[in-house]
Amino acid sequence: MDDSDAGVEHAAQVWPAFGDLMSSLLGAFVLLLVGVVAVQMELTSHLQDEVKKRQLEEQRRMSLEKALAIPLATGRITLNNGRIGISGQVLFTPNSDQLQPDGRQLLNSLVTPLRAYLAARDEMLMVSGFTDDKRIRSGPFADNWELSAQRALTVTRTLIEEGMPSSMVFAAAFGSEQPVQPNTDDAARAQNRRVEMAPVPKTANAKNAAT
Repeated sequence: MDDSDAGVEHAAQVWPAFGDLMSSLLGAFVLLLVGVVAVQMELTSHLQDEVKKRQLEEQRRMSLEKALAIPLATGRITLNNGRIGISGQVLFTPNSDQLQPDGRQLLNSLVTPLRAYLAARDEMLMVSGFTDDKRIRSGPFADNWELSAQRALTVTRTLIEEGMPSSMVFAAAFGSEQPVQPNTDDAARAQNRRVEMAPVPKTANAKNAAT
């Protein structure tokens, strides 16, 4: 075999190997491209979900503001991230769970708009009681946990008496936890003594109990 025949034979052996290499590289590139496209689609879908979630939250906030326009305009309640806040001094005298007349009137004005709002969204109302950090040294309550619990129960029962279906509302107690201001002076402590009401989704058990 002369040199020219050997070169042709060598080239004939190289080209299949080169073709296999190119096929492998092309296959790897296609797999990489498919992976990149899949990741981009997943990110796009996630971004769209986040945008929809934010839009729904904004619509929810605006609907709640509209429902509570009158008490909000008078400054008798606050609305922050979907939580309706009422100063403790509007509802109760210090270290007491007995509702003041103005407090009952305020709760009465909230029942109709809140009931319609909750019914339209199949949600419940969580009533939460909060206190400042001062220890209770006398009176019928053992500590701030008990005081916050009894105040939350008082508000819950009053809402029911004023027309809120009992299946739409429940009470929670936080004591001195989760202050809105550091308990450094009387003004800050007054802000921490409060009751909050927040619409929350119904749990599966709550839905079954209501049906």
